[in-house]
Amino acid sequence: MKKLFTAALSLVMSLSLLAACSSSPAQSGGTSGSASAGSAMSVGETKTFKVAIVQQMDHASLDEIRSAIEEELTARSYQEGSQYVFQFDSFSGQNDATVLNQIGSQVVSGGYDAIIPIATLAAQCMATATEDTDIPVVYAAISDPAVAGLEGIDNVTGTSDALNTPFILDMMLTADPDVKTVGLLYSNSEPNSATPIADAKAYLESKGIAYVEKTGNTTDEILSAANALVGQVDAVFTPTDNVVMGAAGAVAEILNEAGIPHYTGADSFVKAGSFATCGVNYTELGAYTADMAADILEGGAIPAYHVMDGGIITVNSESAAKVGIDASVFSTMAGQVVEVETEQ
Repeated sequence: MKKLFTAALSLVMSLSLLAACSSSPAQSGGTSGSASAGSAMSVGETKTFKVAIVQQMDHASLDEIRSAIEEELTARSYQEGSQYVFQFDSFSGQNDATVLNQIGSQVVSGGYDAIIPIATLAAQCMATATEDTDIPVVYAAISDPAVAGLEGIDNVTGTSDALNTPFILDMMLTADPDVKTVGLLYSNSEPNSATPIADAKAYLESKGIAYVEKTGNTTDEILSAANALVGQVDAVFTPTDNVVMGAAGAVAEILNEAGIPHYTGADSFVKAGSFATCGVNYTELGAYTADMAADILEGGAIPAYHVMDGGIITVNSESAAKVGIDASVFSTMAGQVVEVETEQ
């Protein structure tokens, strides 16, 4: 099957700027809707669907999800007995609302049967682009669909990588019960970070532990924020924040050299050099999202969004050595503790 990859085109800047995206206001409940189901097909007949995969920006977590989506759609196309073929184009929004809006207009007018946006801003823009259509939008990796305004929209569903923040902070205190001050490193423009940061503050306050917040909205700002935490904190927490993930390797170098363990919201951070996490497997999330989209196109039903299971602790063995913590300290906390090395 032909696989096409389409980057967000620079020509969009020559067009009139579209308004920054905002999805329809959230409504109560995770209601279900329906997409147009394929008509009855005769034996041996096949139907081809066009799927647009819209990635908010390029970094390891989102790349892993996109690859899993592509692989699963390809597998579904070659599945024995299947009468459906899924062709897909992949777009990158460069973490820019204007580019993502342009992509949304392009895919809506381009005859795509479904859109799979990866990460919150991409999902919000695709929900806006399809407001006057019945094109299914099946998002991937939205930590809090309600906060993102993605609940209660008939054509919108997907997968959530909601984070168990208290558990990750339990890990922090298990490794070092004497933690006095925790750094909270995140982007205040990232919707995925809002709920876990609020949860982290509540947790730390309940334990009488001080915290220092440092934020940034660009790679340079994030690196400056990470450097500012050195000498002030005993450990750092970052949720599933796409802006920080874009600088994860460099942040890890700063904190590891200072002997500060960096606890994060995804294993892709840990593979980039952060110390530890307990969260969702993004390959599994991508495959599940692709199956949701394929099932909708094949059968028509749009279910409520699905929260992925976590429960696997991932520790970077190189970072563990630098911060002086053995991964075995977490052995009683989860069914599985996986050690990885930094991916170059």
